[in-house]
Amino acid sequence: MKVIVTGASGVLGSAVRRAFEASQAEVLPLAFSRSGNGLCQLDITKQDDVYKRFAEFKPDWVIHCAAERSPDAAEKDPEGTKKLNAEVPGYLASLSKELGFTLVYISTDYVFDGTSPPYSPDSPTNPLNFYGKTKRQGEEGILSTEGAKAVILRVPILYGPAPKNSDSAINVLLDIVQDRSGKKYTMDHYATRYPTNVIDIANFLLRLTEVKAPIPKVLHFSGDEPYTKYEICLVFAKILGVPHDHIIPNANAPSAEEATTRPHDCRLDTQETERLGFENGLDLSLFEEWWTNHLKTLQ
Repeated sequence: MKVIVTGASGVLGSAVRRAFEASQAEVLPLAFSRSGNGLCQLDITKQDDVYKRFAEFKPDWVIHCAAERSPDAAEKDPEGTKKLNAEVPGYLASLSKELGFTLVYISTDYVFDGTSPPYSPDSPTNPLNFYGKTKRQGEEGILSTEGAKAVILRVPILYGPAPKNSDSAINVLLDIVQDRSGKKYTMDHYATRYPTNVIDIANFLLRLTEVKAPIPKVLHFSGDEPYTKYEICLVFAKILGVPHDHIIPNANAPSAEEATTRPHDCRLDTQETERLGFENGLDLSLFEEWWTNHLKTLQ
């Protein structure tokens, strides 16, 4: 099996790369800015370069993890974000038809507004922020490409092994919990999130390539433990045995000018994914247990 992983230097992309390489698949790991460790640099927004690389490699599967994943960063670079998040997926979908590979596009729970969870794959989308809107446009580009061999996989907030804690909106909370500078932090205690381990997603994607039955166009994969970011900080403080009184919870709904940034609860319904019939179900990590074990390995 030959697999291209875009965004292969990111937290999810690197986990996907490791999983497929461990399965003895031939993997082409693509990255934009980072190099080394076998990464192949490619600007995924340059269609001619993408076509040439894909046609030469002849992949069976393309796992498209590359994206602008930060809502704040997306707002600061709308043109670049729209090109990467909204336009690239449709082009890759057209390539999947022409070159004969199956595309998996990693999307987000933020295509929903968080007002009526849980959300099934066919629930109406209504993204509140610019990031969510561009990811929905990416989905629309795929679904409107006739004959594309493509799957949209929506996932929530992610955590797992990372070169830097700042690479993940969950991992970075470790730095805040351990900050002894005297700085006070106001932490969101309003939005309910479902942190999901990138290793679990990577293993699921590997199993997905073995499915013989038709795969639904849209699938959801999500952890099932609800946390606010403040509650995650409490878990980290407990594991590390450090105080957390410098972190102040904010349970208020966002004000009008902030309302587009924080959907209240975008829980993803994963029943459709579970019906694919994997022996161990989704095989999800337990959040506190995984972090307890992982942090021990870093000491």
